[in-house]
Amino acid sequence: MSKAFDIGIIGERINPGFKSTRALFDNEDIPGIQALAVKQAQAGARYLNVNIGARALTDPGWMATVIRAIQEVVTLPLSFDFPSKAVQAVCLANYDPAKAGGELPIVNSITEHRWDLMELYGPYRFKVILMASERVEDGVAKGNKTADEIYGTARRAALRLKNEYGMPLDHVFIDMSVSAIIADTEGLNRSTVEAIRLIGADPELQGVHMMGGLSNIGQQLPPKAADGSDLKHCLENAFLTITVPHGFDYVLGTPWRGYERLADDHYVLATYRSFLEQTGSNALRAVRKFYRA
Repeated sequence: MSKAFDIGIIGERINPGFKSTRALFDNEDIPGIQALAVKQAQAGARYLNVNIGARALTDPGWMATVIRAIQEVVTLPLSFDFPSKAVQAVCLANYDPAKAGGELPIVNSITEHRWDLMELYGPYRFKVILMASERVEDGVAKGNKTADEIYGTARRAALRLKNEYGMPLDHVFIDMSVSAIIADTEGLNRSTVEAIRLIGADPELQGVHMMGGLSNIGQQLPPKAADGSDLKHCLENAFLTITVPHGFDYVLGTPWRGYERLADDHYVLATYRSFLEQTGSNALRAVRKFYRA
């Protein structure tokens, strides 16, 4: 019998990447945006991610209007999803902690080479989403591919936040960047899973949250697995079944989607475990086993 995960959901739907949400923004439909916020809150979201797209750079007034409108109808803290320091400053200035039960907002996101956002951690207080997928080496941003690189970046940056800024570790959300399996010939999924184990076992990192968006993992795969189950959703659940015991505790996702622990003998979970052991052409063959009996 399946069992629901006790994980937090950062509601992702206030984002023009969703066609229905883009229409709300295009039409400046404030009641519609508020209804979407309420729907996510009622479905159990713990935070609401807010992204209005490129317009945030050219129309800070609209950004402020959206934030205030959302806070009129929900009491959840918000996550502001913009790489721009100027946009984040507008978001933080217009966010009212009192309307979120005193909870701080989240700045989404910082990286080692995009650290300027932390200059705002003086005028304002906030939590952060920290990207572990990129590091700075000799002044150059480089993508992380191995578990040690991902873990090393997460550890270095999280402890910098704690030691240099006094940020509590439970205000740090490490984004583990879950990648699609369709062309994962370099073992990126395996590296991510192993990095989660390393972070979860590090006593100096106790308290940090680990999170990620799971929607990419089943990208371009057929809708059904070989056993007839919903392949994409079961892949998301397979990832969580493996990683939640090691401290992966937040998902950037759709709150009403629902996530459940898979039984050890579930076809997709067993196939995913096998896939994680493969690289190169063997990984591509392993992917086909998800949907071919």
